[in-house]
Amino acid sequence: MVQNAQDAETRPFWDGIAAGELRLQRCADCGSAIFYPRSVCPNCFGDRIDWVTASGRGTVYSCTVAHRAFGEFAEQAPFTVALVDLDEGPRMMTRIVASEQVGIGDRVELVITRLAADSPEVPCFRVVGR
Repeated sequence: MVQNAQDAETRPFWDGIAAGELRLQRCADCGSAIFYPRSVCPNCFGDRIDWVTASGRGTVYSCTVAHRAFGEFAEQAPFTVALVDLDEGPRMMTRIVASEQVGIGDRVELVITRLAADSPEVPCFRVVGR
């Protein structure tokens, strides 16, 4: 079973997912958007971090097809895993869903989904343009 490891630092992110939106952190000192959640900015090491709602859109930076998987994901193979450059700046690893083909440079949008019956909802993306 996939666990949703919420703690005080990540709770706003997971609350956003539950609300159907992608929330990122933004550094009040340098303005950088931050993903994954953390307590200091990786760019300037500032600790004045706020939460913002992202557009949920981005561009595929890289992708691969997993033909073999384990555990609860074994029956889902093949599936596409991608690095997506969010419009706000950060890059995140994610799963591409509801798309036959995906390629570098494709535009994608957020889809909140449950990948397995007993797993938490997670941010995935689907292709919306080439």
